[in-house]
Amino acid sequence: MTDIKAYASRRAALLAQMQSGIAILPTAPERVRNRDSVYLYRYDSYFYYLCGFQEPEAVLVLIAGDQPQSLLFCREKNLERETWEGFRYGPEAARETCGVDAAYPIGQLDEKLPGLMANQPALYYAPGMDADWDARIMRWLNQVRAQSRAGISAPQHIHDIRTALDEMRLFKDARELEIMRRAAGISAKAHERAMRATRPGRMEYEIEAELLYEFRRHGAQFPAYWPIVAGGANACVLHYSANSARLDDGALLLIDAGCELDGYASDITRSYPVNGKFSGAQKDVYELVLAAQAAALAATRPGAAWDTPHEAAVRVLAQGMIDFGLCQGSLEQVLETGDYKRHYMHRTGHWLGLDVHDTGEYKIDGKWRPLAAGMTLTVEPGCYIRAAEGVPDAYWNIGVRIEDDVLVTADGCEVITAATPKSVAAIEALVGKD
Repeated sequence: MTDIKAYASRRAALLAQMQSGIAILPTAPERVRNRDSVYLYRYDSYFYYLCGFQEPEAVLVLIAGDQPQSLLFCREKNLERETWEGFRYGPEAARETCGVDAAYPIGQLDEKLPGLMANQPALYYAPGMDADWDARIMRWLNQVRAQSRAGISAPQHIHDIRTALDEMRLFKDARELEIMRRAAGISAKAHERAMRATRPGRMEYEIEAELLYEFRRHGAQFPAYWPIVAGGANACVLHYSANSARLDDGALLLIDAGCELDGYASDITRSYPVNGKFSGAQKDVYELVLAAQAAALAATRPGAAWDTPHEAAVRVLAQGMIDFGLCQGSLEQVLETGDYKRHYMHRTGHWLGLDVHDTGEYKIDGKWRPLAAGMTLTVEPGCYIRAAEGVPDAYWNIGVRIEDDVLVTADGCEVITAATPKSVAAIEALVGKD
């Protein structure tokens, strides 16, 4: 954990928006993988955003008003458990490390929360996010209500804390951008390593291993999501995950992979020939998708509606599909009927940050929201052509997606994953050259 001031500033901003009331934000629980084995732990993003604490069994409580407070409940020091499971901060060290006003053992949570909720006008938490926490918070609320004859009032209003936090998380500060750029650099190196390692006859999982190795070698704690390593027809399966097929000579390989560094995700997709040389049809589709991405990036700027880059990409892709004989009719007809969706069925991007599909509304009052400086998103057009009647044979099983991570700036955008090879020439110079 670093930069106590940044976390304190976020808490202060949230408390100011609340004005009065109490907020309860638990971190994620440990998850059992099978029998007595647990998954590698990953904290809750909302919780982490406000305090930077990475241990399980922790809850952040914020009290707004004339004298705002930040309270942390966490595991106590326990030398025996630390022998088995590793270091624990304990409340006192956690208080100093996170910069909160006070910290208590997690075992005191049920005892203290009803008292902290008493006489608060509003309660903020994430209803519906976790059924166990819903039930627990309602029990505390009912305990406070049971004291009404003693003159103690319970919160009269319940608000979803995510509404405020989603908007805050949408705009990245300098520290967040520093981490995201580092994550982008690691992921770029991993994609380059994968390109060099690719050749006919290798297995998808061998290339997956190259990616994961490079992530961890440079200090990334996790993949931001499990990598997609999809050769040939598998590249036309958007969320392919088996990564178990042999890479055939003459096929394309689509890799969608990014690391997570200090909580922040990167998300990059590259598509390239297994044998290092694009065929004519493969090159046509690849350069079409590359042109669609260029159009989308040119449209990514402050004031542009969220949907504008997507529309720019779709126009380029639809015209290309007409030119290739994949769609029939005029450009306006293909756009109006949505015929292009047979080969491009997803949107051109999503928010990016602490979660790979990060928080933030895409529409406000029913209209696509305008982009603004400080937002981070992906730009990822694609074209997926399955073997089917009416599809020219040369295009069968060509799946291409090109995805980069983008920061909206004051006068346009910055592609923070630009170091990842993308041109036809750069790709053909790298593939199979380890």
